[in-house]
Amino acid sequence: MLHSLHLRDFVIVRELELSFSAGLTVLTGETGAGKSILIDALGLLLGERADAGLVRQGAERAELNAVFTPDAQPGIAAWLEAEALQGDDGQLLLRRVIDSSGKSRAWINGTPVTLAQLKSLGELLVDIHGQHAHQSLLRADAQRALLDDYAQAAALAREVRDAYRHWQGLLGELQEAERNQSAYEAECERLQWQIDELAALNLAEGEWPELQTEHKRLHHAASLIEGVQSGLNVLADGDENCQSWLASVQHQLAGLADYDAGINETLGLLEGAEAQLADAVHALRHYADRLELDPARLSEVEARLDAVFRMARKFRLPPEDLPRQLQDWQARLSELGGTGGLEGLQARVAAAENAFRDCATQLSQQRAAAAIALETAVNAQLPELALGSSRFAITLLPLDTPAVYGLEQVELQVANHPSAPLRALAKVASGGELSRISLALQVVTSRLAAVPTLIFDEVDVGIGGKVAEIVGRRLRELGEARQVLCITHLPQVAACGHQHLQVSKTSDAGGVVSAITELKQAERIDEIARMLGGVTITETTRQHAEEMLGIAG
Repeated sequence: MLHSLHLRDFVIVRELELSFSAGLTVLTGETGAGKSILIDALGLLLGERADAGLVRQGAERAELNAVFTPDAQPGIAAWLEAEALQGDDGQLLLRRVIDSSGKSRAWINGTPVTLAQLKSLGELLVDIHGQHAHQSLLRADAQRALLDDYAQAAALAREVRDAYRHWQGLLGELQEAERNQSAYEAECERLQWQIDELAALNLAEGEWPELQTEHKRLHHAASLIEGVQSGLNVLADGDENCQSWLASVQHQLAGLADYDAGINETLGLLEGAEAQLADAVHALRHYADRLELDPARLSEVEARLDAVFRMARKFRLPPEDLPRQLQDWQARLSELGGTGGLEGLQARVAAAENAFRDCATQLSQQRAAAAIALETAVNAQLPELALGSSRFAITLLPLDTPAVYGLEQVELQVANHPSAPLRALAKVASGGELSRISLALQVVTSRLAAVPTLIFDEVDVGIGGKVAEIVGRRLRELGEARQVLCITHLPQVAACGHQHLQVSKTSDAGGVVSAITELKQAERIDEIARMLGGVTITETTRQHAEEMLGIAG
C-alpha cells in the first residue's frame, strides 16, 4: 500500500508531506483547489511522461517521493528481485526529479531506473480510475481488455495475438510465392543446390582453424623434432648441460655458506631455478614423445584444406563462415517450405492457422465463462445505483474473419428497461448511466485485481442523493480489503472515508500555493457541512454532516 508521499515545487505545491492509512481515504476541496495534483504526482512516480510545466514557477526542479510497503504482494517482490532493485526494511522507495527544462530522472530504492521500469512496477502497485474512465467503455478495445482482465486471460490474449501475426506472416509469404511462383521455385532450387554442396563438404564449426594448426605442425615436424632434441641436449642430455652446471654451482656455494650465511638467499633462488629447469625438461620430453613425421596425415590435411578453400572461393566466403552459412541457407529453405516447395509452405501456413485457432478457441471459452460471471456481478450492483430497471450484458459477437484479438468481438450492452432489447452501451446509455455502470464495473473488477492500491478520481460525477450514499458505501467496503483513495465532490461519499484529506489553495507573495491537510473529526464535520451547504453553513447543516459521519461508521 501507499505509505507516504512527499512533494516539493510541484505545480502549485511548495512542499507537501502526506501519510496515508489503510482503508478508504477521501480527498475533498473547493473546485480548482488542486485535488488532481495528488493523482498527477502519483502518475509521474508510476512512469508517466513529464514536462517543464510541472515545475512550480520560479523553482529549478520538482521533486516527488513516495514510500510503499509491498510486503504482502509477492508479485512486487518478485519483480524487484528480478530487476535487482530490492529495498531495505520492507519499504519500497520511488523518486522522480523533473528540472525546469522538462528533463527527468527516476529512482527505485535509490537506484536509477528507466521510465519503462517505473511504469512496469507502477502497474503492480496502483490502479488509477480517472474521472473520464467511463468514456473508454465506448471503445471496443477497452471493452475487450476489461473482459480479458476479468477472465485472467491477458497472457492467453497475447499468445493469440502472437499466433495470429505468425500465421499472417506466413500467409503473406505464401501469397507472394504464388504471385511469383517461378522466382520462388528458382530460389528453392538454388538454396537446395547450395545446401547439398556445403553439406557434402561436412565442415564442422571450428574445424578450419584446427586444420590450419595441425597442418602447420605436420609441415614443420622435422624442424620441430630437430629443435626439441637440440634443446634437450643443452638442458639435460649433452655432456655439458645446464642441469650439471647448475648442480656444480650449487655445490660450490653450499660449501661457502658456512663462511657467510648471506649466500643462502642466492642458494634459495638457485633451488627454484633447478625446479623450474626440471619441469621444463619434463615438459619438453613429453612433447618430443608426441612428435613424429607423418607424411600420410600431412597429405590428408592438405587435401582437406584445399577442398575447404575451393568451396569458400566458390561461394565467396571466408572458410570459417561456411558452417554458419549452411545453417542460414537451411533455415531460409525451411521458411520457404523446405524441399516441398509451395506445398511445404502451404502446410506451414495451415499448421500456423490451426495453432492460432486452437489458442483463440481457448480464449473464446474463457471469455464466455467470464462474461456470464461479470455481467451477473454488475447486474447485482445496478439496483442500488438507481439502475434497477436496466439490464447489463456482455455479448461475444463472432467475426466473419479472425482478427489479431481472436474469433469474436466483445460488446458491452444494456437494456434501459426489462422489455427493451439489449443494445450497444454506446448507443443507449446517457452520461450519468454510463458513469454509474462504469463505477459498478470498476468496483467488481477491482475486487479481483492484484494491485494493492486503487485510486478513483471523481468517478462519482453525475450522481447524487441516495445513489451517492450507496457509492460511498461500496467504496468503503472495497477499502476493507484494499487501500482506496477517492477524490470526490459528494458529501455522501466523503462521509464514508476512513481517512479524510482536504485540499486548499491560497495566495501569497510567492504566488498561488496548494496544500493538503488531514482532517480530524470536528474538521471533517465542517468540511462535509461546506460540501452540503455551500457558502452559508448553518448549525442544521453541521448536524446533518455529523449525522452522515455517524451513519457511515
